[in-house]
Amino acid sequence: TSAKVLKNAIDTFFAKHDLSLAKLIGQGYDGAANMSGEFNRLKTLILKENKNAHYIHCFAHQLQLVVVTVSHESESVGDFFETLSMIVNTIGASCKRNDSLREIHNEEVLNQVEMGEISTGRGQNQEISLARPSDTRWVERVLLAINKLVESLKIRQSAKGVFDKMDCFQFVFIGKFMMKILGITNTLSKILQARDQNIGYALNMINVVKNKLQELREDGWDNLLKEVTEFCEGHSIDVPNMENFVHGRSRKRLKGGEPMTYLHHFRIDIFIKVIDVIAMEMDKHFTEANTELLRCVMCLDPSNSFANFDHVRLLQLAKLYSDDFSSTDIIELDHQLQNYICDMRSNEIFSNISNLGDLAKKMVEINYHTYFPLVYRLIELALILPVGTASVERTFSAMNVVKTDLRNRLGDNLLSDCLVCYFEKEIFKSIDDEVIMQSFQNLASRRNQLRPLKIRRPNPC
Repeated sequence: TSAKVLKNAIDTFFAKHDLSLAKLIGQGYDGAANMSGEFNRLKTLILKENKNAHYIHCFAHQLQLVVVTVSHESESVGDFFETLSMIVNTIGASCKRNDSLREIHNEEVLNQVEMGEISTGRGQNQEISLARPSDTRWVERVLLAINKLVESLKIRQSAKGVFDKMDCFQFVFIGKFMMKILGITNTLSKILQARDQNIGYALNMINVVKNKLQELREDGWDNLLKEVTEFCEGHSIDVPNMENFVHGRSRKRLKGGEPMTYLHHFRIDIFIKVIDVIAMEMDKHFTEANTELLRCVMCLDPSNSFANFDHVRLLQLAKLYSDDFSSTDIIELDHQLQNYICDMRSNEIFSNISNLGDLAKKMVEINYHTYFPLVYRLIELALILPVGTASVERTFSAMNVVKTDLRNRLGDNLLSDCLVCYFEKEIFKSIDDEVIMQSFQNLASRRNQLRPLKIRRPNPC
């Protein structure tokens, strides 16, 4: 699918619903590979037609999936993750194999505890399990038990190919390397998806992650190589001489036709290349322009008595949307903002409001949206921007849970209802069964009436 085809599909959709692309104020895309391919060109096409349609990273989307996907720019890293999927499928397909892996890992942990290599305590080294291949959290779990897992697989002829791929320096090197990469980006990924999302802190963490990646690129090679070498020597895996040329089926050559050394293969083609593509992807997702846009939006946050309010940044936000704010509006907005913040901080009605949606509702409820119309227009823009706030769940992950093979013919309405129940678990749990039953009963006239649910009363004793 080309960017032009996607753009035509969007134009058709807008025309069908009588919408105008000229009024679009933002765009965001979910999916691991979106910004690396046609969606990147789609973003550019839309921006050419409407400069106000700023790209915003979808906070509901796992950053870790983006990191893993762009890492596939290196063919060796792509092969590594395919091998991991094979391992998970081989072990996870059998409860017996899964239990065997757990026993193997427990034995390894006990041995390491006796030798003083690891410590024990609440939440530390109690057990290990093998999750389905999500490419993000189970890499560490596999590597912790890799040696014993290899021994377990060796006795199974069907797993010979998997064992051969695991029992090599390159597999361990990429595994340890990706653990470091995912460790650096994991904190930011969790912050972006947290329910009590702090956009300001998340934006600061973006710079921290970029700096940590740069530090790893400049100073992390020697430590990584040492760590991998020690691991391989401790598990009887051959360690190649980095100055030797790559040989065998995997031998590679430089652009000039000269043989490639192992040092060049591992450091340049894998280590440097993967860090660079991840850094480039980070820059695409969090450009200076959209980061500044988010900082401006954050100034409208009503939590903690409007602690993030910044008069200058909000005027800057209005200037970004020149179609919505004329030069005269900007002057008037300047005065409205001064009166607005004084009123908000002194009015007890707004003292307990912690999010922008509730603020907008309260302003409409007491008619404040007519007192500060330009400020309210800014709030509307902020609410419409596709930031993907903390309450948003990843739809595609939920679809994999709800729409299984046994329920693959769900209609749109029923599927939507099921997804709502899945997303809002806490709200759904708080609803009494009797209320649900009576609602169902009242949907239509029925031959038989449902009996009311008997409510157990607490024993007075």
